[in-house]
Amino acid sequence: MKKAIGLALLAAALIAAAPRTGLYHVQKIWRLGGAGGWDYVTADAAAGLVYVTRSTHTMVLNAADGRQVADILGQERSHGVALAPAAGRGFISDGKAGAVVVFDLKTRAVLGQVKAAPDADGIIYDAADNRVLVAAGDAQELVSIPPDVDLKTGKGVRRLDLGGKPEFLAADGRGRAYVNLVNKDEVAVVDVRAMKVLARWPTAPGGVPTGLAIDAARGLLFVGCRKPAKLVVMSAKDGRVLSAVDIGQGVDAVRAAGGAAFASCGDGTLTEIRETAPGKFAAVQILRTEKGARTMGLDPLTHKIYLPTALFGGKKNARGRPIPEPGTFRVVVVGL
Repeated sequence: MKKAIGLALLAAALIAAAPRTGLYHVQKIWRLGGAGGWDYVTADAAAGLVYVTRSTHTMVLNAADGRQVADILGQERSHGVALAPAAGRGFISDGKAGAVVVFDLKTRAVLGQVKAAPDADGIIYDAADNRVLVAAGDAQELVSIPPDVDLKTGKGVRRLDLGGKPEFLAADGRGRAYVNLVNKDEVAVVDVRAMKVLARWPTAPGGVPTGLAIDAARGLLFVGCRKPAKLVVMSAKDGRVLSAVDIGQGVDAVRAAGGAAFASCGDGTLTEIRETAPGKFAAVQILRTEKGARTMGLDPLTHKIYLPTALFGGKKNARGRPIPEPGTFRVVVVGL
């Protein structure tokens, strides 16, 4: 009996460690409709919630079935959500207002806002340094906000000139943040406590870096690049490029969990990459999702991935982007 149990445990461990090739699939589609565009998605694994920004408001959804449990109003052009559980606060970057909207995590009531910088976009909570970090594209700045910030005075907010246009960012939990500079084809390395740029690492052979994720335990950065379309694997220690894997067109978001990295692309593909041999990385699955599903949230506990998009007709806006059909907003749910 003991031998059988041991063999069963060994088999389970081997299955868990093996690349999950072909196992991710579209489980369901939440057809939500409603007004507004969309950008980043944040999955709150502990609370079982999914936050989806919708331009002028932010939807809070039940992660199990997509049911809307709250709607946070009062934004001009929302981009992303960061959660600081210890402070009991959530933070929404508002690019048009150049501010961050602060809300109560329990009631989802808006508490106020704090001035950030023009085009406040990518946003994360760096728990180790206890700071909310915001990438402000047009201002070319990184904004650092204490989660308990006084909303009347804004005391403690700090800004750093990055010398390039930031898109998204990641923190290693040891005092460093990494920021994509989309117009410089670089990753800027920032000392969060000193608010100082320590290094600038080229993303070649990838260019126009947008999505970024970190595997802090293994010391790896995953940089989603658009021109050419690559997921660049980089050492978080010295910026050395270890690999560059082909991905779909129009990448916007990258997430990492469970030994894998994922790149969501506007052409309707989700690419999963893994280390297939020491120092060697490859795509182990390319999943067809839906056109326009270029951002995502990932729940590291359930391994579910949430990708917002809509149906598109033939019309385009002034910037040449396809215009979504009214009332067709949806979230594609991918899982194991």
